[in-house]
Amino acid sequence: MSRIAYVNGRYLPHRAASVHIEDRGHQFADGIYEVIAVWKGRPVDLAGHFDRLETGLRELKIPMPANRPVLAHVLREVVRRNKVTDGIVYLQVNRGTAPRVHTWSQGIKPSVVATARPMPAIRKQVIEDGVKVISVEDIRWKRRDIKTVGLLPNAMAKQKAAEAGCYEVFQVDADGMVTEAGASNAWIVDQQGRLVTRPLGHEILPGITRATLIDLARANGIEVEERAFSLEEAKQAREAFVSGTTAFVMPVVQIDDAVLGNGKPGSVATRLRALYYDHLNAIPADAWTHVAS
Repeated sequence: MSRIAYVNGRYLPHRAASVHIEDRGHQFADGIYEVIAVWKGRPVDLAGHFDRLETGLRELKIPMPANRPVLAHVLREVVRRNKVTDGIVYLQVNRGTAPRVHTWSQGIKPSVVATARPMPAIRKQVIEDGVKVISVEDIRWKRRDIKTVGLLPNAMAKQKAAEAGCYEVFQVDADGMVTEAGASNAWIVDQQGRLVTRPLGHEILPGITRATLIDLARANGIEVEERAFSLEEAKQAREAFVSGTTAFVMPVVQIDDAVLGNGKPGSVATRLRALYYDHLNAIPADAWTHVAS
């Protein structure tokens, strides 16, 4: 089956889908994107993704291209046309097309692209064994809280991980503190058994899965601290894991050369992953239409 994309009001085969050569998303990374999980045909935390989309567009002064119900309809239709049951739907909003100069004029019409595909399969053995990460210097811009399409530093970091035979990276700032992973949020369980993740700010992306996990942890008696932690503390932690739209909860068992605990996924990460599956299975049937802020 040919994959179908949505581009500026049209549903097109991938081979025919394109934006203008002077689209500012193409030339300046002047755009925002969201990756939304689809579980049993239903979107995961759609309202949270729309909240973050609107915040990012507002920060970049790009107008919302349509209201939430219209965008939700487009995303649902892309999912339907691609016959995706468990997967992801990708939405990108660029400032639009204009002559290539650094500044822009008001009134440019945003460009909108959406695609969908099945969720990449993660082997059960990977989850049961856990994964390795390497540490890298965080070289990204200072507004990491905005989910822009300017992902070259992230891609370079992920490539380093792949070449080292690792699943992810822990990005480390100039003070030796872990910010986040290459395409996910970073967590540890400290020596006192507390779940720790860096607080929201300009240094990290406000992960939607991150927010859900904090709520699930606190609702189930797991103490959560939102504070910065160092790379050295992470290497000495009881547990570590990363979270994200496609990873859900992925246990980390080794950071650089440091093996955590007994080298197996810990009980907190394992429990959180189970709680997250319960969350997925409780998504209501009207999730595509329940998109209020």
